[in-house]
Amino acid sequence: MLNAILIVIQPIVSFILIALILLHAGRGGGLSDMFGGVAGSSLAGSTVVERNLDRMTVIVALIFTFTTILLSMRLG
Repeated sequence: MLNAILIVIQPIVSFILIALILLHAGRGGGLSDMFGGVAGSSLAGSTVVERNLDRMTVIVALIFTFTTILLSMRLG
């Protein structure tokens, strides 16, 4: 029974996580910022909406992680 619930929840959480990630505003120049690029001042001016979006993304990512681990332990 738990396997069936996890199998239903997993794709729903996956699509929600994809949507939340796509809602994030792009920042910087991609890989060039990782190797010494100058970070813009946009990091300091995050709005309440951006912070809430970040929180929701982290929560959904944790749910996705836990359901993946549970599925791998139960089905494996």
